Amino acid sequence: MKQILTYILLAGIALTLTIMVVGADRFRLPGNQQDYEPDQPIAYSHRLHAGELGIDCQYCHTGAERSRYAGVPAASTCLNCHKFITATWGAVQEEDKRAAAEKRAPQKITSPEIAKLYAEKPIVWNRIHNLPDFAYFDHRPHVYAGVKCQTCHGPVETMDKVRQFSPLTMGWCVNCHRQANQTGVAGKAVHAPIDCTTCHY
Repeated sequence: MKQILTYILLAGIALTLTIMVVGADRFRLPGNQQDYEPDQPIAYSHRLHAGELGIDCQYCHTGAERSRYAGVPAASTCLNCHKFITATWGAVQEEDKRAAAEKRAPQKITSPEIAKLYAEKPIVWNRIHNLPDFAYFDHRPHVYAGVKCQTCHGPVETMDKVRQFSPLTMGWCVNCHRQANQTGVAGKAVHAPIDCTTCHY
């Protein structure tokens, strides 16, 4: 029994030293994918679309209000705009200048990334925010309560390439619910549950 306790104590000391050497801010438990930033099949910029152009999150992620999942948009949603907008404004202006200098009609310019929307095969996006199977999360009550997307997803409107901003750990979620119960959300009182069965059933 003494030998087991000694091993446990040594393991605890080793873990503590590892955290001190690596840095507590960079030490993560398994499953914590904070800062995960995978490449995507299309280099879609949230900074441009949500930030500069001000497109609302739910225009593309329509499921957030109606479903447990926010979902990713179908190519048809992208084509609502991109059947007309086929390249950056700078590229279109450059072609207009070249055409005027060469005394010809401007040609349609299509950027390689936007061209991927016209392909027949479906776009397979890489999932970024991925909770474990034993945790249940539903976007609907958060949207209805007025929780901003940035509360969990961070300043997406500033990201060219989206990454997991928050740790999305149980402690992080519970602390957010406790804080919301004290301060309210969007100026109104809420009762965010903190019992286990809310997320684990």
